[in-house]
Order: sequence, then structure tokens, then C-alpha cells
Amino acid sequence: MRFPAQIVWLMWWTVCVAEDCKGPPPRKQTEILSGVWSEQNYPEGTQATYKCRPGYITLGSIVMECKNGEWVALNPLKICEKRPCGHPGDTSFGTFQLERGEKFEYGAKVVYTCNEGYQMLGSINFRECESDGWTNDVPICEVVKCLPVTHPENGRLTSSALELDKEYTFGQVVRFVCNSGFMLVGPAEIRCSTNGVWSGESPKCVEISCQKPEIANGNAASLKKTYKENERFQYTCHQGYEYSSKGDAICTASGWTPTPSCKEIICASPHIQNGNYAPESIRYRSGDEITYNCKTGFDRSTQGNTATCTNRGWVPQPGCTRNRCDFPQIKHGSLYYEIIYRLDFPVRVGKKYWYSCKTNFVTASQEPWEYIHCTKEGWSPEVPCRRQCIFNHLKNGDNPKQGVKYIQGESVRVNCHAGYSLQNEQTVMTCTEGGWFPPPECILLKTCSKSEITIENGFFSQYELTYYLNKETQYQCKPGYVTPDGKTSGSVRCLKSGWSPQPTCIKSCDMPAFENAKAKSSGTWFKLNDKLDYECHDGYESQDGRAGSIVCGNDGWSHKPICYEKECKIPEIENNLNTQPRKEKYKVGDVLKFFCRQRLKRVGPDSVQCYDFGWSPNLPTCKEQTKQCSPPPQLLNGKVKETQKENYEHNDLVEYVCNPRFLMKGVNKIQCVDGQWTDLPICIEVETTCGDIPELNYGYAVQTSNPPYHHGDSVQFNCREGFTMIGQKSITCISGLWTQLPQCIATDELQKCKYSLTIREANPLYKTEFDHNENITYKCRGKLKQKHSTCINGRWDPELNCTEVQMQSCPPPPQIPNAHKMATTVNYQDGEKVSVVCQDNYIIQDAEEIVCKDGRWQSIPHCVEKSPCPQPPQIEHGTIKSSPFSEEMDEPLKPEVYVHGTKLNYSCEDGFRISGKDEITCHMGKWSSPPRCVDTDCFSLPDFGNATPIGQKKTLYRSGEKVTYKCPNNYLLDGPNTIQCINSQWIGKPICRDPNENCGPPPPLDNGDMTTFPKSEYPPGSSVEYRCQSLYVLEGNKVITCRYGQWSKPPKCLDVCIISEDSMERHNIQLRWSSVKKLYSPTGDTVEFECKTGYRSQTSQQTFRATCWEGKLTYPVCVKSNG
Repeated sequence: MRFPAQIVWLMWWTVCVAEDCKGPPPRKQTEILSGVWSEQNYPEGTQATYKCRPGYITLGSIVMECKNGEWVALNPLKICEKRPCGHPGDTSFGTFQLERGEKFEYGAKVVYTCNEGYQMLGSINFRECESDGWTNDVPICEVVKCLPVTHPENGRLTSSALELDKEYTFGQVVRFVCNSGFMLVGPAEIRCSTNGVWSGESPKCVEISCQKPEIANGNAASLKKTYKENERFQYTCHQGYEYSSKGDAICTASGWTPTPSCKEIICASPHIQNGNYAPESIRYRSGDEITYNCKTGFDRSTQGNTATCTNRGWVPQPGCTRNRCDFPQIKHGSLYYEIIYRLDFPVRVGKKYWYSCKTNFVTASQEPWEYIHCTKEGWSPEVPCRRQCIFNHLKNGDNPKQGVKYIQGESVRVNCHAGYSLQNEQTVMTCTEGGWFPPPECILLKTCSKSEITIENGFFSQYELTYYLNKETQYQCKPGYVTPDGKTSGSVRCLKSGWSPQPTCIKSCDMPAFENAKAKSSGTWFKLNDKLDYECHDGYESQDGRAGSIVCGNDGWSHKPICYEKECKIPEIENNLNTQPRKEKYKVGDVLKFFCRQRLKRVGPDSVQCYDFGWSPNLPTCKEQTKQCSPPPQLLNGKVKETQKENYEHNDLVEYVCNPRFLMKGVNKIQCVDGQWTDLPICIEVETTCGDIPELNYGYAVQTSNPPYHHGDSVQFNCREGFTMIGQKSITCISGLWTQLPQCIATDELQKCKYSLTIREANPLYKTEFDHNENITYKCRGKLKQKHSTCINGRWDPELNCTEVQMQSCPPPPQIPNAHKMATTVNYQDGEKVSVVCQDNYIIQDAEEIVCKDGRWQSIPHCVEKSPCPQPPQIEHGTIKSSPFSEEMDEPLKPEVYVHGTKLNYSCEDGFRISGKDEITCHMGKWSSPPRCVDTDCFSLPDFGNATPIGQKKTLYRSGEKVTYKCPNNYLLDGPNTIQCINSQWIGKPICRDPNENCGPPPPLDNGDMTTFPKSEYPPGSSVEYRCQSLYVLEGNKVITCRYGQWSKPPKCLDVCIISEDSMERHNIQLRWSSVKKLYSPTGDTVEFECKTGYRSQTSQQTFRATCWEGKLTYPVCVKSNG
């Protein structure tokens, strides 16, 4: 039989292609291969079935088949996915956060936290999704509680709690009030804070008393040194001084009321209109006298020509009144029959004459003829003729419908056509003496065109081509570009000189998304060529190590910042050692446990952990025989805790303690390992000390010594009789801080404990409530071992618990590179810590302690080399002065580098001073920021308006140099007349007051008003009078005067006292002479009280005559009579 050539070729090709698969099917991370696969080759068509590892699920089976010499998945989409656990459950008064994973599925971990003011029951705050569901129960958050508070002696307390003698919960407040005659020393209220401790100590109530005050410029009327509540203190002021408020003060809980003081009697310089006086000054003292005279045509308002400064002001009040008026100069007008009447002048006060105004000007009444009057103040009106302007046309603007008349000083707002404006771009015209200003003409404004500007990498976002002066237009940057301030759009404005700053769009890069890393910058965008540094999370590294950097380029970031999870190599393990678990890869944090084969002893740790620097500690070995150890070695500044033996067996432990004042670093236990002891810890001297022993409420310290107290020193406490101690009896000084104080609780206030376990959890007891210090024994359901607990003031110690929590132990702590040796084979329990000490010339970074948590060591620090620093930076006008190398040392002898921690100081040249700290420190190869030498000289004199310097001006003034100023004629100097240059700053401010300077509106008066309507501006010499509202008493001068641009001191309206039935009822008193239920008493009035029938006085008799002072009145107190 013959076959065609093509068929023969096809048969041979089929035979060649059908290859066997070499080796068993591949092993996968999430799947387990079923069956035994021990052959080297498997024929075409062989199928392998997989099932999912614990914690993973899939629908149906996962099958791979040998095809063409390769194992191929029959359904590639069918994979093992993480098993979901569902919602982990909410906790009342708390929240949870997904700490590991992104969904509630196998491997996820949620961590619960309690809200502020709540605390978690138990120490387990997490749940993990495992193959059989969520681990642990949902944590419970209970409200934080504070211990009961007792009322202070001679006082009482009020509370937001329902029962005063019970525990308080977070947020509740206790307020303290003292009995009459006593005052609080300490806080008036305390709050139950988040940690279950009161926000402050309870205050004390002490008897109200006041010490005799020191009165400047005054004398006390009595030699008495201490005064009780409501006692009156009287005093007198020296000559030339007066009472600041009144001549006596009353002792109150807040001190003396009012504060006794004397103020100097001062009079401001008088303003005598149309007169002058001598001597001239800004301020005058009591008894100073002036002499004054009036101008021609004016008479003195007093009989003599002198006035004296008194506590009531100038006595008598000097003044000049007009007696005649000269011929009036009427600008833009004239008198009726002016030629005839001119011969009558000057004329007496009261005369009046007709006058008229010229064209475009009007009289005050806008009538053709008007009177002008001769008054004591002069001619009235002061401006007889005012300009009249008519607004009837606006060039290049909106015209009014009809002409409108405006009087001199009035203004009108106008509307110009688009692109036009009044002169100087104004929008308002004012009628002035010379007519409209600016003129009623709108002129063409400057314009800007978009063709004048180009935006590289950007475009205009508005369509107009031409813009008028001061108009803005918006522009936008292209994607990937921003304005110089980091925004995607900006604006430009049309100015007289053209467009405002040229719009620019610069290349930018946004903050990238990091994988397992974080940026070292807080910026949100970066310019072209900007460098962004980043560092990998713990357990991760980039191509460049633990840290790296990327650069912003034209095409974005130079590369994607990725950090890969670090791994530990699979360790080489001897034949007699079994390991668990066995993996293809070990990540940072993974723990490897070891077991020796039968009849062999393990020498070394039972487990090691994978760190970013590899496996630690060293792997163990297995031996048939192990050696004994001799007695443990001596520890410098420490000792063995227990009694020593002659010989120690393999794996025996010995614990060390440090001597007083020394702190242990490293592992506190060493172990005998095959005849050798593991590494000793280190005892480091603690130089910081603790201060005074804290006070214990209702307790005292036993056998104390004088401070300071060193590290390790302890102090024991006892409670007073009738109180019971809760907590440790002693406190210890640890690294400069005292440990927590115990509490002394009143024995009759100790809380009972409730047995809270349910029948399902544990066997019931014979009762459910137990007293303080009472012990119980209980047994959990399904458990043989009994548990014990003691009631401590309402709390069980330890807490009643039938939920077994399996705590994972950690491997022996790691040997961190460049740290002191602390090799050990001892395992540590959850929560235990070990201190780390770096070798000489290395410094620790991150935490100084490592913590055992969830079976792994966490918070691993690094010991980094103390890098030296190069030559210190030079500063302008300054040199380095400090040891170890002084200024005088020859340059060749100075070191090329400075060791870590070196401190150097700078000094400045003459005429300069240090700005900031004069010291720099070498830290990890870098110097801290150096200071600057700033000039202490002053280079120019400041401008003080009318005040001018005496002498020739200079270009430079040395620090400490003074310059004297003077005022022009008729101006008065207010303040010092010299200024001084101090460290490049001028100190002092001479002011020349203008006698013709106007004042603004008068100051408002509380509970009072002005007798005239206020104006916005007042000329010099103007006066304003005040008056108080009904029942308020005016204190001070009711008239204030404008002088040198400032008002004189305004008076005060003293408040009234309101005496009501309610006030008297609370104090068990009544009015002595009146049956009125409620009355108002002004300041200074005395009100007499008496006790109600059946009551007797508790306060002194003089308190029953109470004086009202500024709205305050101290009431006497009566208490119920005995019998």
C-alpha cells in the first residue's frame, strides 16, 4: 500500500509533536496538587487535579492536562480565591479599621478602637479572617469611669451625675461651691477625662481674708495687717493725688473691691479760643496755675486772669467771649448798601445785615437775600455764599433727563460709556468752589489686545480680543502644565503700561502613586527637574535600596517608584533539624520554628524571625549530649537576682537586675546553652532625677528623704485612718518620672464587685455581690482548672473571663546590626519589650525598644553610623570662636572632619550681632543651620512728621547713639524728644501736636449719651457734653474737649444696684426701713438690712450697712437661730 507524500509527512509530524511532559505538574501558592507524582515523565493527555489551600475557595475542580509537552490549565479562569468572612461586626461606642487586606476575606485583619471616653475590655483589639471565619469575639467598649469625689471642708459640690456618691463616667463634671465666708483655692470644676482620671485635684475652701495693700502715693488709715470678709479698708492719698475710684475698699473673695489706689491729679492743656495762656504745656499737675488773656474784641469769662489745676479740672474755667464783630469779608457776595454800612463797623454782638451772592453762588437759604448775624462765635453763617453747580450734560456718558442743581460739597455718581472714564478714572463729580471736579467729560481709556501676548503651553479661555483698562481675562494651561503658583489657570490685567505680568505655564508633575513607599515631601505638585525623594515601608526595598528618588521630566516622572517586599533566603538546615512552616519564599516578619529529631537536644533558639537584614538569631543545632555551665558571670553595675548554684544545666535561665541609679538595656535573662552563657545585658547610669514626692490625697509618705531622687529610688505610702489603699503601696523613680500613685479611698465608700459571668460561661457562686478585698474561686464551663480573683474597689483583679486567648510567644530577640550583642535563646511573651543599645560611633534611629506582638518582634530600629561633618559653614561678618578649636589655632591644625555631636559657636564682628542661636551641631554628617550676623547700626533717621532732628544728619548711627528732635513754632511735643539706635532699630517716637488739628467723633459712653448729635469731625476747642441714663451716676468731667487732635478723658456712668426679694430671701434678710419689694440704688448709696424673724446674723454688723458701688453690692448673711 502506498501513501501520498503529504500524508506520510503529516504522520511523522504528529508523532514528533506529541511530546511527554517532563516532571510533575507545577506546584502553586494557593492550590494543593492531589495524588502522588513521583515519575519523571508523563504522557500526553495526563490530567492533574488541584484543590484549594485552606482559606481559599473555587467552584468545581481545577484541572491541568499535559499537552504538547507542557502542563496546560483546562479552564484558566478557574482559580482559587480568598474565602470571604463577611462583615466582622460593629462594636457599640467604637469603630474598626481594615489594617491588612482590602476586603473582608482570608488574611484580612481589622483593628477596633473605642470612641473618646470609652475603653476596651480585655487586651485583644483585633479580629483576623482565617480559613474557618473570624477569630476572637467582637471587642466591647465600656465607658471610662472616675472615682467618687468628696465635698471640700467648708464647702459643697454639685454634679451632672444622678447620684453624688457613685462612680462618675467620662465627660461628667463636678462643681465646687464654698460656704459663706470661704473661697475656693483650686479649680471651680473638674471633669472626668478620657483616661479615667479627674482633670484636676479637688479644691479647698479657705476662709476669706485680705492682706493690707501697699498703696503707691497714699497711706493706710489703720495699722491692721489682715482683714476678714466685708471688713472695710480706708486710706488717704498724698497731696496732688486723688482716689482712683473711692476712699475705701471692702475685702471680698476676689480681693479688695474696688482696688485701693491713688492717681495723680492731671489737667490737660486748656483750649482758650481767641485767647492765649502761659506757661504752655501738654499736661499740668495739681496746683499748677496759668495766666490767660483774650484777643481784641473778646472779654475774659472769669473775674480774674488766672486758673488753677484741681481734681475738678481748671478752676475757674478760662474762656474768651466775643463782644464785637469786624466788617464781614463775604467771598463771592456783598452786604446790602455795603458802602453806607461799612462806616458802622466794628458792631456789637446781635447786629444783623442783609447780603446777596454773585452769579452761580447762593445764600445759606438759597434765597436771593439773607441775613448775616454777629454772634459770640463770630459771623453766622461762616460761609455765606456757596457754589451752585448744574448737572445737565456728560460728554461720552449718560446724560440726566433734566438738569439737577447741586450745592458746594455735594457729589453725584456718573456713568461713562464703555471704554471711557472721568479724569483719573474717577466715577464721582463734586461741586467745588470752582465748579465741577473732575469736569463732566468722559475720556477714552487705554486698551490692550490679545495679539500683544502669547502663552507658551497655554491658551486664553475667553473670546474677547480687546480689553479696556483694569479689565481681566482668564487663561488656562495645557494638561501637564501649571501656573508658577501651581494652579491650572490664571489671569492677566490690562494696565496703562500694557498687560500685567506675562502669563506663563510651566511643566509640572503631580504627586505620584507609591507602591509600598511614602514620599519625603508634603508638596502636591512639582516643577520640571524637581527631585522627589521617597523611602520604602518597613520590610520593602527599591532598586536603589531602602530609599530612592525620581525626577520630574518633560514626559512626567523619570520612573515609577516601586518598593518590593524583602525576602529572606531559605536557610541551610542540618539533617537532624525539622522546620515549620516550609515555604518557597519567606517574607520579612515570617517566623521559622525548629524541632530536633528524637533523642536529640536543641542547642540554640526554638524559632527565628526574618528581618530586613536576614534571619535572626542564628539557627540552632541538634546534639546528643550538652554541657553544663559554671556560675554566671558578674554584671558591671548589676547583680544576679536569685541565689546562685555551682552548676547550671543546658537551657537553665539566670535573671539580672541593675544597681540603683542604673537602667538595664538588652535582655535581662541569660541562658546556659551547651556549656556557654548567652550575652549579658548592659546597665547604664541614669542621670535624670525625680523632683518632690507627689502628694497623696488622704495619705502620706513613709520615711522620706530630701530630693533629688535617683532612678530606682522608691517611696512607700500609707493611708490615713479610715481610708484604704488601692494600687501599689510604693512609687518608683524611673528615668526622671515617678510611677503612678496609689489611691486612698474612704473605707465606708469602697465599691462592691458584681459576679457578672453567666451560667453558660461558668458555674454559679453562692452570691452575686462581693465586698472589697474578698476573694472568689470559679470554674469555667468545660474546664478543669479553677480560676481566682479578688474584688478591688468595685473591679475584679484579674478580670473575670472564660474566653481563652491563645497568646503567641515571640522568637528570641534579634541581633540588630551594629547594636550591642544580646544573643539569647529565651522566648518572649506578647507585650514584652527589650531595650536596644547601639555600639560606639552608632546612633539609634526609630524606637529604642522592640515589642513582641502577635508572635513577631515589631518596631525594629536601626543603628546608623555617626557620620562626621565636613568643615563648618562660614557666615558673613562672623567667625567660629568655640572650643575644641579656637580662633587663634593655625589653619593647618584644624581637623578636616568633625565627629558626630560636635558643637561650635560663632561670634560677630564689631557693629554686628548674632541673629538666632550662636551654636551649630554636627548631626549625622550635616551641620545644623548656622546663625546670621546682622548689622546693629542704624542707617537712616525715621520720619516723625513735623518733628525734625537737631544737628547734622549722618548716613550711619552706631547702636546706642541718640538723636534729639524739636517741634516747629506753635506745635507742642508729646512724648520723649530723643530716639536711640538699639540693634539696628530706632527706639522712641516724638510727636508734634498741631493746635489746629481736628478731632474725629467723640468716644461712646456706656449707659450714657451725648447731649448733641455727633458729627464726623470737630475743630480744635470744640466741646461735647455727656449725660447718664436714669439712675446711673456720672463720675468725672461731663464735658470733654478737642485739643491737638485728641479728645480729653471722657467720664463714666456708674452702674446701679438692683435689690430684689429673691436676693434677700437667699440671704435670710429684709430691708430695715422699707417695705418695697424691689428697688434701685445708685452708686454711693447705702442700703440697710436686718435679719428676718427667727434668724441671726452670721456676718459682722457693719455688713448690714451695704454700699452700692458700680452695680455691685455685698449682702449680709443670716442663719437660723438655735431653738
